[in-house]
Amino acid sequence: MTNILLHRVLPIAKRLITERVQPGDTVVDATAGNGNDTLFLADLVGDEGRVFAFDIQQQALETTEQHLGELASRATLIHDSHANVRQYVEGEISGAMFNLGYLPYSEDPSIITTPSSTIAALDALLGIMKKSGIITITVYDGHEGGAEERDALLDYVSKLHQGDVHAIRYELLNQRRNPPFLLALEKMKDFTDVRTVEAGES
Repeated sequence: MTNILLHRVLPIAKRLITERVQPGDTVVDATAGNGNDTLFLADLVGDEGRVFAFDIQQQALETTEQHLGELASRATLIHDSHANVRQYVEGEISGAMFNLGYLPYSEDPSIITTPSSTIAALDALLGIMKKSGIITITVYDGHEGGAEERDALLDYVSKLHQGDVHAIRYELLNQRRNPPFLLALEKMKDFTDVRTVEAGES
């Protein structure tokens, strides 16, 4: 049997989250979509934990609820933008997951995540995240509007203060047709307001 040493981005995202999220924790699925990440997180946090799952499409939330099955009691499904996370989540979170782009098999594929709401959500989530918490962001940039979101996101992440947040990019370089890549943000110390730096600053 061949040992696979280089994993695709989605398993890496789950591995990073699994290392930090404990039973009883509060976590966020910022893009509920078809409910795969919501279900994964609900399983991690256990009966005493809570998953807040956001999507602006009711269709996505209905699919997510069906996908959750018997774990539905562990999740709060919110029909709103992830940019408004602080209106719904109280206390600290230990992890959050994003799958950017559009909802597969959506009735309206023109509905996509946007730079402004994604970055606003990241700012909010970093502010309520506990020290050593992790945010994973799977970035798809092959659709219309995807390149703009990718570039804005990379600019934002690269300017996060290194003393506050460590950021890493994980990707497969020799894949065709705009494969997704992963960004992971680790909160290094307690803070509520995100600091950024310009190029050349320390």
